[in-house]
Amino acid sequence: MNIQLTADSTCDLGKHVEERSIRIMPLSVILGADSFRDGVNIVPQDIFDYFRQTGQLPKTAAPSIQDYVEFFRSFTEEGKTVIHFNISAKSSSSYSYAAEAAKEFGGKVYVVDTKALSSGQGLLVMKAADLLDEGKGAEEIVETVNALRPLVNTSFVPDRLDYLYKGGRCSRMQMYGANLLKIHPLIQMEDGQLVPGKKYRGSMQKCISDYIEDLAVKYPAYDPRRCFITHSSADADLVQFAKDKVAATFRFEETLETVAGSVITGHCGRNTLGVLFIAK
Repeated sequence: MNIQLTADSTCDLGKHVEERSIRIMPLSVILGADSFRDGVNIVPQDIFDYFRQTGQLPKTAAPSIQDYVEFFRSFTEEGKTVIHFNISAKSSSSYSYAAEAAKEFGGKVYVVDTKALSSGQGLLVMKAADLLDEGKGAEEIVETVNALRPLVNTSFVPDRLDYLYKGGRCSRMQMYGANLLKIHPLIQMEDGQLVPGKKYRGSMQKCISDYIEDLAVKYPAYDPRRCFITHSSADADLVQFAKDKVAATFRFEETLETVAGSVITGHCGRNTLGVLFIAK
């Protein structure tokens, strides 16, 4: 009980942070001249409205080193050891800032580069919570989750490429062609970096069906403890279809639905959906 698990807001764990007593460090979302704290005073709908009105994506910013120092201190002053989970170091400077801040605490703060984002990051946080419930110590928890990082499937399928184009992840021609021909590319995390994968074609429901079937082929062995279906305010019928398909294809003890926060939503756009779990 002397260990406090914390994470960047990009872990997209929703209500599960309260259920597992996880504390969150918000990243910043900047809309024009205004700055907001992810999960505190901004919601994904604000992102959609801003993009529709301006044609521009929001900017995002990591907490400063001093922000992390103050955040960690609020727990160490209570005699707790902190294990903090950052969004991938290749996606944000959050990890480097948190690691620098941790030096202030003489080994009382551990910082994990999850090499993931969204609930891929969240899977490692939840695994740490499981280990904490089992009575494991801080060093063993960190060692275990670090070893699991290459096994986390962090992937998703976007509905449209408008946000990815604005973010510089595809060309204008790729965006127009994909939207016209109903092409939905798989986006996946490899060694902490987002890369494009297979291109699915057809309705989103058909693409999600093919995507889940491909996951089953790619990962025949997986940790059955949990799976996340995480989406950016996707259509309810698409989310339910994904839940039913996962239930028919895999055997997870629990399949948890979460909605992506404002930072993640700002990079992928509405109706993006991913199925995330830890492989063996």
